[in-house]
Amino acid sequence: MAIPAFVSRAFRHNGIYVGAASEVAAPAGLAGGVVGVAEYQLTANVWIRGILAERHGLPVTSVRYRTGGLHEPGRVAKLAHDPPPGVEIEAIPPGATLAGMLADGRIDALYTPRVPRGFGEGRVRRLFADPRREEERYFAATRVFPVMHVVVLRREVYERRPWLAQSLFKAFEQARREAAARLAETAAGASLLPWAYAEAERTRDVMGADFWTYGLAGNEDTLRTFVRYSFEQGLISRPREPAELFAPETREAYVI
Repeated sequence: MAIPAFVSRAFRHNGIYVGAASEVAAPAGLAGGVVGVAEYQLTANVWIRGILAERHGLPVTSVRYRTGGLHEPGRVAKLAHDPPPGVEIEAIPPGATLAGMLADGRIDALYTPRVPRGFGEGRVRRLFADPRREEERYFAATRVFPVMHVVVLRREVYERRPWLAQSLFKAFEQARREAAARLAETAAGASLLPWAYAEAERTRDVMGADFWTYGLAGNEDTLRTFVRYSFEQGLISRPREPAELFAPETREAYVI
């Protein structure tokens, strides 16, 4: 049973890589090519495919997918699924890695939330030369800040103690507020970045003061987009409304 505490969010235009010598300059140029993905259903890859199909003229079925380990061979899908019609998914050869195949030119592109080896060494580059600009443009047009992970309760635990859903949500919301308040602190930084305060100010200028929120309110469009992408990519049997996905107790009024 899901709780709308979105503990991981990230834009993913930065997670599309091609070989340094590739002549592909825009997503549509990958049509007909071979793209590596650790797993087809990986959340980051659902977002990447959906965004490229919807906004950059690269339909999900226009490339062939190859799955496997990014840096270590032998990865298998954690969730069994059948390829949707028109989608070709095959495993890479035994002993091979996606990062190595991209650097060697054996695949045309790689969709990955992790930076592959070879990037920064002159062998691999991001498809978007300025991914941040693309991500900011995407947010300005859609107001969507992609969600990567949520918090869940085992259903049997929830059914025995349904009050836990709201209690956990309240705890995560309090933690989120405290983390947000530390972002612009200059007395002692919240990270290793020396200009994190300036980055926080820039991000709020672009995305608004409360850019990372929990709960359904204000996140419906982001959630509907991901649900739609999942349905279009053959990963769920029917579209669902965001409210269907979360414990109803988390929608009740509460005081922190």
